[in-house]
Amino acid sequence: MHTSASFAVKKYLVEIMTLKLTVSIGQFSDKGVKDRNEDFYAALIPDDESLETKGITCAIADGMGSCEFAAEASEQCVKSFLNDYYSTPETWSVKHSGGKVLTAINSWLLSQAKNDTAHSMVTTFSAMVLKSTTAHLFHVGDSRIYRLREGDFECLTNDHRINVSRGESYLSRAMGIDHLLDIDFRIVTIQQGDIFLMTTDGVHDYLSSKQIKALLQEGSSDFDALAQTIVDRSLEAKSHDNVTAQLVRIDSIPSQDANEIFSQLGRLPFPPHLGPGMTMDGYEIHKEIHASTTSQLYRVIDKESGEELVMKTPSVNFEDDPAYIERFYMEEWVGKRINSPLVVKICDSGRKRNFLYFVMEKVEGLTLRDWMANNPDPDLDDVIELAEKVIAGIRVFHRLEMLHRDLKPENIMITANQRIKIIDFGSVKIAGIQEIATPVERVDLLGTKNYTAAEYLLGIAGDNRSDLFSIAVMVYEMMTGHLPYGDQLKRDINWRALNKINYQSSIKYNPMIPLWMDGAIEKATKLDVKSRYETFSEFLFDLKNPNPMFMNLSVPLIEKDPGTLWKVLAIVLLLSNLILLGFLFLFDIS
Repeated sequence: MHTSASFAVKKYLVEIMTLKLTVSIGQFSDKGVKDRNEDFYAALIPDDESLETKGITCAIADGMGSCEFAAEASEQCVKSFLNDYYSTPETWSVKHSGGKVLTAINSWLLSQAKNDTAHSMVTTFSAMVLKSTTAHLFHVGDSRIYRLREGDFECLTNDHRINVSRGESYLSRAMGIDHLLDIDFRIVTIQQGDIFLMTTDGVHDYLSSKQIKALLQEGSSDFDALAQTIVDRSLEAKSHDNVTAQLVRIDSIPSQDANEIFSQLGRLPFPPHLGPGMTMDGYEIHKEIHASTTSQLYRVIDKESGEELVMKTPSVNFEDDPAYIERFYMEEWVGKRINSPLVVKICDSGRKRNFLYFVMEKVEGLTLRDWMANNPDPDLDDVIELAEKVIAGIRVFHRLEMLHRDLKPENIMITANQRIKIIDFGSVKIAGIQEIATPVERVDLLGTKNYTAAEYLLGIAGDNRSDLFSIAVMVYEMMTGHLPYGDQLKRDINWRALNKINYQSSIKYNPMIPLWMDGAIEKATKLDVKSRYETFSEFLFDLKNPNPMFMNLSVPLIEKDPGTLWKVLAIVLLLSNLILLGFLFLFDIS
């Protein structure tokens, strides 16, 4: 007789299109010689787009037998992980999502103890998230995750167990032990035919790796039956613990055929050139408000609601460019997942679309570029206030693990009531989407010259500090009308050339800027990302409050006023020459 602890359906073979990940899962658990089963396992395969954005999850846990609520701990840990993981934003990476969820679960387990070790809830935990062509592994304790690939059998986890003496050991790490949760995280690629096995110590403490491998290679194609066989062999080997085995076979992985991907991306045709009075999908074109080599913007009227909106259409110049088309789709995808008054809202009428485009709210106001033209000598406090608002807006992206990567004056709108709206998501990098493999070449160097952080120019992945660089450049420009590095930041630049570029003090162009404020801007615009502020709050604080670190710095005259410096040098040289000529004249007379 066995006890199965699972709330997932019994059959896990999902027949979906070849662009998707498909797996077969088998699982079995038995209480063994113990009175109750303190192991728990589960798996979840989404039947919606979460299959792509979040992946397939499998988890196994083994409650610590010395705890009164060991069974409850393992069950709660597995169920909470599977439920809460899918509640995290689609934009988050697997590591970030899983880490946040496990930290919360760990805190809950600790809270249940109530300072009474008899009521403690401690469990091992191992989970695998299969997303695209990658397996993301979370592990704490002494449960295990194995992989069988083309005859090679490998344990992918390390036991967190300390041996005190022969036959005596204890867990060094587990869920519910300490407020400081230390989870092992590992990423491995997956291939069609890979078999993953997750076990509790009731299995692998009594069956050797060689024995387990043989069972996998010789076992039934019915994975539930195979999992039961592994459990039965463990019991035959005199296992005196709960015994659980969970199997996952990779049946297919997302297609990496470029032509197939392109056919999916090209399912909607590009719209024709639109003019005033024309109607498309229920939107009447009022006028074209902007056109570039990459896109067009139109002011439109939704004939159904009467609402005035803005429509963005792709440029026909990129009709055969899958990377461009993917970015255009993702721009709308990003916008629909952000709900903030500081970010332009992407609208959805719910009507069928016959062409590739999207619509967004109409924003009345000026771009930051226009604002700077109208305010060539702004009050410094006004600049700082605008910077605060832009930072508040970009924090919305960062909380969702997104990098904007194209912050510039043209992409910041200022409304009549002095609110800001961040627009244009065409360069946004999404952590969760980056984990999805694709043959489409994703261009990382997007952005705009002179506003793009140096690490991007060097082909290095950026982080939140890369967006900080762009914001600080705009602060510099608002205060001075110039750029901190002039026109020197080019796309084909290298480290050697970067090292020759120096920051130009903002005081050179605006003597009213305090020395400490210039120091804050300089630090935020450092070409070396490691030398910048770690957080936006540090930058804002130093913009508003004199930092002693910047107070004793002297600005070289060549930076502050190079014209005056050269005039002084010229006068000194002239006087030197006159004195020399005088000495020569006196020498000749004598």
